[in-house]
Amino acid sequence: MENKPVIYIVDDDAAVRESIVALLKLRDLETRAFDSAEAFLRNADLGQSGCVVLDIRMSGMSGLELLAHLREKGSQLPVIMVTAHADIPTAVKAMKQGADTFLEKPCSETELWSAIEEVLNRDRQHHTQQRLIADIKTRLGELSPDELQVYKMLVDGLQNKQVASRLGIGLRTVELRRSTLMKKMQANSFSELVRMAVLGDLERLSPPTSDAE
Repeated sequence: MENKPVIYIVDDDAAVRESIVALLKLRDLETRAFDSAEAFLRNADLGQSGCVVLDIRMSGMSGLELLAHLREKGSQLPVIMVTAHADIPTAVKAMKQGADTFLEKPCSETELWSAIEEVLNRDRQHHTQQRLIADIKTRLGELSPDELQVYKMLVDGLQNKQVASRLGIGLRTVELRRSTLMKKMQANSFSELVRMAVLGDLERLSPPTSDAE
């Protein structure tokens, strides 16, 4: 079951935290608020789906420093930077460093919700894609070396007869291996099989084949 997204609010202004939490609770969203970047890092689950509403300027670790830390650790958690008007150049810098968007203080509830909704949709798509890739790689791991070899040749554009000739095996054997790998990969069409090869990085998994035509 997919985890319910959590919206993390990281801001050293208690009034800002409380107003954002109140807004999101009205929309039945789970929130966790922190008064510092350090508190966020101690308690947040960086693998959780959701997003971070992050103030740029805070005492202690700044929003920019927290953003850099998250991206260095490989976290893909979407980040909405919140900045005062004078901090816009800094916010632009933050986006170049991996923030998803930024809002100027004070922002309206509509602006804030629109930004959160956008990044949550993007995060949901990302997690769906990651689950799909993991599933494909699991299926690839269930293929035999012979099936992987045939799979790669087919994806490279060879016909069944060409695969048989290249490997020195019978056409019927190639057809059986193709049928088996289609079933194991749960592919309904060859185009779907090719898409799975790309997502699952088949090239890396496949055994080397001869360059002879």
